[in-house]
Amino acid sequence: MVNIDTVYQKVLMFANKEQRGYITPQEFNLFADHAQKEIFEQYFYDLNQYMRIHGSAEEYSDIVHNINEKIAIFEKTATSAPNSLNNNMYRLGTVIYNGREVEEVQQNEILYMNLSPLTAPKNNRRVYVRTGANTIVVYPGVGSVDYTYIVTPSKPNWGYVVVNGKAMYNPSQTSNFELHAAEETELVHKILKVAGLSMKRDDIAKGGQGLESLQTQQEKQ
Repeated sequence: MVNIDTVYQKVLMFANKEQRGYITPQEFNLFADHAQKEIFEQYFYDLNQYMRIHGSAEEYSDIVHNINEKIAIFEKTATSAPNSLNNNMYRLGTVIYNGREVEEVQQNEILYMNLSPLTAPKNNRRVYVRTGANTIVVYPGVGSVDYTYIVTPSKPNWGYVVVNGKAMYNPSQTSNFELHAAEETELVHKILKVAGLSMKRDDIAKGGQGLESLQTQQEKQ
């Protein structure tokens, strides 16, 4: 978890409000939500890219491990009927029935599988088909399944009260970033970039972009 007040103070420090314009709490919260979503969704893109690289598995093993560690924060387990999986599910992980993993197949595959007794799904070799964002059909049918899934991070919010016309930090109304603690610097850079674009300040936007690019290069060395 990343403390949102720490990020906000660093963003204000880099933006230098006396000379370059003040970032209001409302603006910051919008930028913060955008930055968190961007970082979160990038995990899956990066993981897919590194997992597809052949012949260099050892070279990228630490990167893959680190990405999986960051994703694990959002991994949950549940038990429910196949037609009512969790509503806040971002990605479905592993489906399990009676201690066995249930393999995912496409709708056209199940049609061909059922044509032969040798390939048709059985009680000891079940499969499932995605039928919606939060629904699956298991073959042969079952009442409920266990499954892992990924949820999206909750919306961050820098809570505050107004005292003498000034926004003062209020922890009781605050929701911190749910990302891994290692993402603090990345959040600052991304928020600076978006804030600069919003305020039409190229210096802030380019500064945030430059810092973000430098960090990305360092992480991949």
